[in-house]
Amino acid sequence: MKTAIEIESLSKIFRSRGGNDVEAVSRLNLTLEAGQVFGFLGSNGAGKTTTIKMACGLVQPTTGTVRLNGYDVLRQRGQAMRQIGAVLEGTRNVYWRMNAWQNLLYFGRIKGISSSGLLKARAEQLLRELDLWERRKDPVGEFSRGMQQKVAIAAALIADPPIVLLDEPTLGLDVHASRTVQEWIVQLAKERGKTVVLTTHQLDMAENLCDQVAIMSHGRLLAHRPTAELLDLFRREFYQVRLRGVVDTEKNGVFPGFAASQENGHTILSGEVGDDMSVFDLVERARTAGMDLISVSPGEPNLEEIFVELIERAEETVGQDGGLVTGRGEQARRHQE
Repeated sequence: MKTAIEIESLSKIFRSRGGNDVEAVSRLNLTLEAGQVFGFLGSNGAGKTTTIKMACGLVQPTTGTVRLNGYDVLRQRGQAMRQIGAVLEGTRNVYWRMNAWQNLLYFGRIKGISSSGLLKARAEQLLRELDLWERRKDPVGEFSRGMQQKVAIAAALIADPPIVLLDEPTLGLDVHASRTVQEWIVQLAKERGKTVVLTTHQLDMAENLCDQVAIMSHGRLLAHRPTAELLDLFRREFYQVRLRGVVDTEKNGVFPGFAASQENGHTILSGEVGDDMSVFDLVERARTAGMDLISVSPGEPNLEEIFVELIERAEETVGQDGGLVTGRGEQARRHQE
């Protein structure tokens, strides 16, 4: 398959106010295939947005390269920028004093659409797809946060770029609008062949939409795999412990690393059986603690649980091995591959 985005040995070091260097992104390597939805995940400060801004040419890397459809962002900036449309969370992506229609015509012209007829047809199509056509003449500054976000997405797509970078695209949207955007993201990749890079804290959405995911922490890559494959890796070692009644916080500590939830008067502990714990250990721990054990069974991990597990491993091991996040031995290295 065609490669859409190539990131090689990408690093970014910022100088803090105290004069100390902060490595926001460290030796990142990623290759993304065209026509897929790619989830870029991580906690706040993980380095996701900095990476996206380097791909957009807004931040210059300390080392490394980013190529968009083969064009180097630093050395071939003009051609590279024509490959992408971007919506960056936390920034004003459109002009609020202009209405939605004017915004799309403006951004279409500065992105090189010379045909007035083509530009107007493209603007109408996008506004209709995002349920904004009836409000096209209203100033964007009067829109809700969610509507402003949809105008920003339309402006990013006005020149029909092959790569779309969306940083928290459903932030501020109500349920209906969020569903519209999610369906549209899938359509962009599956029907129009675009490469969509999605950064989000909504991990259920990422699990449903993304063909592949990468998880970052402290500027380093923890995992990069097809979503289904990552879920399958953890499914082999993921278990649920069902206990009768509501288990207090102290007893939850008998199962370190397991998350607790309540269902039909039972406590369900979900987590990974690692190298230092077996299924038989789970049963023995419950018996020793005097818990009323109902069952221990293989579970179905979701992306959120996998994300939390990998981030917790990274927090435990950050600073070791020259700063590399290694996780737990060979198993963690498999997740990094």
